[in-house]
Amino acid sequence: MRLRRDRRETNANSFVEHIDTCLGCMACVTACPSGVQYDSLLEAARPEVERVAHRSLGDRLFRRAIFAMFPHPARLRLMAWPLGLYQKSGVQRLLHASGLLKLLPLRLQSMEQLLPEISFSALRRELPAVIPAEGARRKRVGLLLGCVQRVFFGDVNASTARVLAAEGCEVVVPQAQGCCGALAEHSGEEADAMAAARRLIDAFDDSAVDTIVVNAAGCGSAMKRYGHLLRNDRAYAERAKAFAAKCRDISEVLVDLEPRAPRGKVAMRVAYHDACHLQHAQGVRVPPRRLLQAIPGIEVRDVAESEICCGSAGIYNLLEPEPARQLRDRKVANILRTEPDAVVSSNPGCLLQIATGFDAAHRHIRVMHLVEVLDRSIAEGRRQA
Repeated sequence: MRLRRDRRETNANSFVEHIDTCLGCMACVTACPSGVQYDSLLEAARPEVERVAHRSLGDRLFRRAIFAMFPHPARLRLMAWPLGLYQKSGVQRLLHASGLLKLLPLRLQSMEQLLPEISFSALRRELPAVIPAEGARRKRVGLLLGCVQRVFFGDVNASTARVLAAEGCEVVVPQAQGCCGALAEHSGEEADAMAAARRLIDAFDDSAVDTIVVNAAGCGSAMKRYGHLLRNDRAYAERAKAFAAKCRDISEVLVDLEPRAPRGKVAMRVAYHDACHLQHAQGVRVPPRRLLQAIPGIEVRDVAESEICCGSAGIYNLLEPEPARQLRDRKVANILRTEPDAVVSSNPGCLLQIATGFDAAHRHIRVMHLVEVLDRSIAEGRRQA
């Protein structure tokens, strides 16, 4: 009896380890010749892992801290102010030079390294509830603000709204919207993911939009699966299906619109990085490239091994920093071989991860979201008109 129990515990621990160290990049979905839906299998497995895993106290506390902070924009914004002071006061530079940060556990080192540059002025900016279309209205779209996105990448949201408006879209920004639940779903926190999905559906309920535009690949992949996530919820199952059917990546929306705003020249060699949750989970590879290739002066350079993850993978780079670093270094080496002026992607987490891999000789390479490049081109087009 004891032997059977030991075997069960060994099997359970092995299962937990395998699932914990899976990136969740969904490359297996596109690679499988039989079309096995590994995304659904993984989505079912991760909640089970959280039920049976015997984690250390430190591991449990670290995971709780992540989920107590990252899915809550108000809390993130409060934390951003002292973090910005940490950056701008010179304390961060001093700690890096002293080597003291290397005394921290690897997970905390990774968290500090991934901290984006914080702009106090950006922290104060908020998008209005409605941004009118320029010229005749072609579409009425809702915009997901995200959690980390709206606090640390507010400029990307602003660029997204400007580009959509320039292309004739009325942009609706529900002010009550919160987290989409992507981080929770990808980490097996099923109840939290379902609760977040219900709240987001409610927030967009009265918006009367044709499409819900998403500019973060991880969020988009989760939202497109709301119908599956809430399939057993009688009150939300049909609403979730209808909501998911409206969700589209920004590149999918723009590539279907005949360009109205003139594109100005942006002379730049661009290494385009495919975010895993865009290319594998959503099957979107062509639209971002078509949008970039339509910009005068842009030379798009594909990155070798584009199907392989950069190591970001939601919060994987925080929970598993060493394998995440190895994947990052492999990705950065492939990017540098293209000799780019900028790295462009459709996921902020990827851009942060890749930026941490550039050494001093390559820090001049810009990391940009796709919509930031489009926004710059449209601004150039107006100046040249």
